[in-house]
Amino acid sequence: MARFSAIFFGFSKQVLQTVATKKMPHQSLTHNTILYGTMKRIQDILKERILVLDGAMGTMLQRYKFTEEDFRGKRFADWEHPLQGNNDLLSLTQPEAIAEVHRKYFAAGADIVETNTFSGTTIAMADYFMEDLVYELNYESACIAKQVADEFTAKEPHKPRFVAGSIGPTNKTASMSPDVNDPGFRGVTFDELRIAYKQQVEALLDGGSDILLVETIFDTLNAKAALFAIEEVKEERNIDVPIMVSGTITDASGRTLSGQTAEAFLISISHIPILSVGFNCALGASQLVPHLEVLAAKTDFGVSAHPNAGLPNAFGEYDETAEQMAAQIKEYLDKSLVNIVGGCCGTTPEHINAIANLVKDYKPRNIALETV
Repeated sequence: MARFSAIFFGFSKQVLQTVATKKMPHQSLTHNTILYGTMKRIQDILKERILVLDGAMGTMLQRYKFTEEDFRGKRFADWEHPLQGNNDLLSLTQPEAIAEVHRKYFAAGADIVETNTFSGTTIAMADYFMEDLVYELNYESACIAKQVADEFTAKEPHKPRFVAGSIGPTNKTASMSPDVNDPGFRGVTFDELRIAYKQQVEALLDGGSDILLVETIFDTLNAKAALFAIEEVKEERNIDVPIMVSGTITDASGRTLSGQTAEAFLISISHIPILSVGFNCALGASQLVPHLEVLAAKTDFGVSAHPNAGLPNAFGEYDETAEQMAAQIKEYLDKSLVNIVGGCCGTTPEHINAIANLVKDYKPRNIALETV
């Protein structure tokens, strides 16, 4: 029902037609063939070289200094609730800026850019009372990224560019209580997460995403709901899609927020055929080394890493330069720990360029691609 009520908020003509016919824009034999071809192409590339993921979207958007008015645009000028900080919304109100960020990362050497959809679920969008816009937000974000990726692939066919649909953790957790006085309470159920993630996955694929990236996982039960939703969509559409899974080690304890070690996290998601498993956010590049070593030693999946630009300073800012970060990531390469590497909070095209220049001289870590 949410998708139908969203009509009243001014969907694009193409999305309206999609809703009216109940047929996804890209749900066709041709698109399914493209997805299968993309899977094979990415696997072939991973045999030859290390793939470079983009850096932070939020860090780049901060440079634009968008105001409340900018976030609203003309379309949401009269929205009853504050919208500043809803970065996903900028795909609708400032699409040129989103495309420009993607272009900068591709120009810097990235092979893959993430869609601007980190909070693109009905659960997260409830903070802005924009649940009915979720399909459009994800669809348009994927379209923007795919158009830019195709531009670069057309110019450099020898270096194809890909789009990873970013699937964030939401702002709720299924395995922990938000109320210390009621440890049995849960702010969200597995089924609520599954339904929300499924809507996001459908829209990301309809918009042209080549890969699905379940990232910044602090609660593995949330991630399992996302992976379950992806498997549902794959089965319903008879498609295969490369899946990247990336957890978050929250502190020096070496565990996720829900208490899992790197090995426990790996075991928890290994029942799904995925392209890669890795870690992002929370820690800087050097702090991730021991956790990546665990993954690299214990899995045949690809291993990914997109760490922060160091640890935040007292003002919540990241000071690590591109050169400093690249010097730390060199240890990943010297130890043959990763197949995909990029950046998270605080990273910019400069950081990604330094990483891209570095990985050119290294062979990828060996993986058993037949398991994907």
